[in-house]
Amino acid sequence: MTQTQNRILDELGRLFTNAAGAAQGVRTEIETLIRAQAERLIADMDLVGREEFDAVRAMAQLAREENETLKARIEALEAALAAKKSRSSKPSADGAGGEGI
Repeated sequence: MTQTQNRILDELGRLFTNAAGAAQGVRTEIETLIRAQAERLIADMDLVGREEFDAVRAMAQLAREENETLKARIEALEAALAAKKSRSSKPSADGAGGEGI
């Protein structure tokens, strides 16, 4: 009876081993199909790559810095212009009011 039980257990062991191998194959096949579908979906979405994104982000950062520099320069020029206008609109010290004879 021991010999018969060992054969049955051996057969069951082989059956489970084969089933596990088949399940692993199915799992691999499903993962491959899902990965292919995801890649196709991403390609259809026309997403930007990491390198291109980083390059555009660096350009945007540089543009922001240049805008800040230009803004400060414009404010300084406007202040100088306002100061010049306020000096030219003041009457002269001799009371002539800036008019010639």
